[in-house]
Amino acid sequence: MTDALARRLQTFDGPVHLVAHSLGGVVALETLARARDLPPGRVVLLGSPVQGSRAARAVAAWSFGSHLLGPLAVAQLARVHERRWELPREIGLIAGSRSAGLGRLFAELPQPNDGTVAVDETRLPGANAHLVLDVSHLGMLWSQPVAGAAARFLACGSFGGDPQ
Repeated sequence: MTDALARRLQTFDGPVHLVAHSLGGVVALETLARARDLPPGRVVLLGSPVQGSRAARAVAAWSFGSHLLGPLAVAQLARVHERRWELPREIGLIAGSRSAGLGRLFAELPQPNDGTVAVDETRLPGANAHLVLDVSHLGMLWSQPVAGAAARFLACGSFGGDPQ
């Protein structure tokens, strides 16, 4: 999947900014880490469990869990990662703190969490910015504050002074 994304990104001229949600953010991050010849641009990850997912680990532990999640989610989410960003591309992460989501049914998530992903699972050492907003995991996709913060980061590399 990372190869396909890298090939697609290489078809663009000029800066290419990315906004990705959940597992899509993990795929984007892995793509950027592996393919160094991509066009420049900023990246915003929304609710992406870059350090792994407690909920995915709980589901993967079921006898049929790996089939339910699929191989990509098992590889990227169902184990603890110690990812760190050390490349020059600017990365901003937005996490949610409204604990409303299906992940709470599968695992005990520490507070704060967005109902699926805990805030600590979204922290990426070396990233340029991290912001926590009062949104749920799916709700962040329709949130005006999230859209505004993402647009600010893509424009200037900052969420606008919110030091989280």
